[in-house]
Amino acid sequence: MRKAAEIVLTSEESETLKAWVRSGTSEARFVRRARIVLAAGSGKQTAEIARTLGERPTTVSKWRLRFAQDRIPGLMDEARAGRPRRYEEEETTERVLQKLSEPPPAPYAVWNGRILAQELGDVSEAQVRRVLRKQKIQLQRKTTWCISTDPEFGPKAADIVGLYLHPPENAVVLCVDEKPHIQALERAQGYLRLPDGRAVRGIAHEYKRHGTTTLFAALNVMTSKVITKHTNRRRRVEFLAFMNEVLANNQGREVHVILDNLSTHKPKHDRWLQQHPNVHLHFTPTHASWLNLVECWFSVLSRAALHGASFTSPRELRSAIDRFIKYWDENGVPFHWTKAEVRPQTPKSYISNLRT
Repeated sequence: MRKAAEIVLTSEESETLKAWVRSGTSEARFVRRARIVLAAGSGKQTAEIARTLGERPTTVSKWRLRFAQDRIPGLMDEARAGRPRRYEEEETTERVLQKLSEPPPAPYAVWNGRILAQELGDVSEAQVRRVLRKQKIQLQRKTTWCISTDPEFGPKAADIVGLYLHPPENAVVLCVDEKPHIQALERAQGYLRLPDGRAVRGIAHEYKRHGTTTLFAALNVMTSKVITKHTNRRRRVEFLAFMNEVLANNQGREVHVILDNLSTHKPKHDRWLQQHPNVHLHFTPTHASWLNLVECWFSVLSRAALHGASFTSPRELRSAIDRFIKYWDENGVPFHWTKAEVRPQTPKSYISNLRT
């Protein structure tokens, strides 16, 4: 009987194969092959692996031998014979992308697969759509973005993130901003019974306006507590009045305030700051107000208490906001500034990186 190929795994190979098995996005065929090799690397024989994993012994032998000869790249499928390719992949992709950089023919405002195929002439619509899918391009989806042009973006962002991760000892870090012109909209809402017996919840298209209100908020980064103030306008007068209330709740303490670059936030003179030497202002970079964590709190407020609600007056709107603030102060938890976790590579991406 022929002796089975001996498998000795390096630590890197072992971690890679285990990542394939754990990943929920790995293809089933790669997971099976990874389990076979891991079992072989632990010293198990072919018959035992086949019995444990429910595989045929010839299948186990095949992937043991392939791995022993070519290591991880050997677990990929070999090229199979078939009809010759009609399109050169790289060339066709380049042509499609080049055409997308040009304006579409009149009277169309945006490209679609059919128009792209017609303009290219010798590329089918199906192939165009394959290229778009592979490049993850969705022509009908619109994405907006805002790029900061602040030359001091790095130092300003590092200063603010540093306050989140390592706040000064015995100091208070507050994220301050205002949510202006919150509308008190009255609209019919509830459940509607359909002819087929189903009940759906929704809101009527028509609505009635009952005025607006402005909310100033200061979020304590370490405790998640929020200090708020309702106003009719958002001038510097209202802003300073709100800041005086905030400081009254933090007397005798050093206060670091994170703000955006709104003109009402930036002092036209230093008189107010001179009166409060314990206050230090930290401004977010231009077009980067997302660095201010109070924006996250405003988003939670909108989704939880405002979106889809009906109000007959600004007073009723303010009462709803105050109820949410009371609930938040009792149940809210601090926001933690984190960095996105890097996901493990899929088998195909791992092999692609090896080859490049």
